[in-house]
Amino acid sequence: MCRRFVVVLRMRENVVMSMGIRVFFKFTVAGLLLAAQGAALAAPNPTSLVEKALHRWRGDSSYTEVTMVIHRPDWQRHMEMIAWTQGENDSLVRFTAPRGDAGNATLKLGQALWIYNPKLNQVIKLPFSMMSQNWMGSDFSYNDLSKSNQIVTDYTHALGGVTEAGGHKVYAVVCTPKPGAPVVWGKQVLKIRDDGVLLEETFYDQDMKPVRRLATTKVAPLGGRPFPVVMRMSEVGKPGRWTQLSYAKGVFDLKLPAYLFTLSNLRNPRPWSAP
Repeated sequence: MCRRFVVVLRMRENVVMSMGIRVFFKFTVAGLLLAAQGAALAAPNPTSLVEKALHRWRGDSSYTEVTMVIHRPDWQRHMEMIAWTQGENDSLVRFTAPRGDAGNATLKLGQALWIYNPKLNQVIKLPFSMMSQNWMGSDFSYNDLSKSNQIVTDYTHALGGVTEAGGHKVYAVVCTPKPGAPVVWGKQVLKIRDDGVLLEETFYDQDMKPVRRLATTKVAPLGGRPFPVVMRMSEVGKPGRWTQLSYAKGVFDLKLPAYLFTLSNLRNPRPWSAP
């Protein structure tokens, strides 16, 4: 009788333990699922991050005054320019100094690009393939200076990691070309602050080797927003070659006259006063 009682008691203990383990396992799995869902909800959409960075840079429209320094191992060149952007694809950049470059201008409308040379008094339309070529002897391309929306439309985006810097979360976004997209890069990796400030952009060739890098070296208020006011584009492995942009003034989300983004204004600029 005692032996039967002990066996029954042990059987009940085993059942209770088994039930406890199952309950514990269910709660553990549920907790992990909730944690995963919470992490997914907390992680921002990578495409939205890229769009936010572009909008931070150009707004719905913008006017900026910029100094560009082109540095090479044996020489350095300073240039000044003013630029307007409208929407996601239209831009006008006009040089104001030095005297030999003043009046040179670039107009981008959608995927069409024109340049104006005052010495020749000639407007030239460039093929779309020229958008990725170096601009005015600098390390920036026409796409870079026009703040092209191509990084949104022609690439897919994935989060590559999260770090902390200066009290902000910094998200790495890996941008991979869509099949058949007319782009020259194998991929691009952007580092974007949680407030939309672009901190870094690395360009990779088709062999996935880094070729050049855009780095923000100073963030400060500009036009009422945190802005990458000093940015440097350099060739990877060539420290003596770089081009730096320094923003002196910026006005965003202003109403711009339609005549600004025309071929007529490209050749014969009409008076326009910055607010």
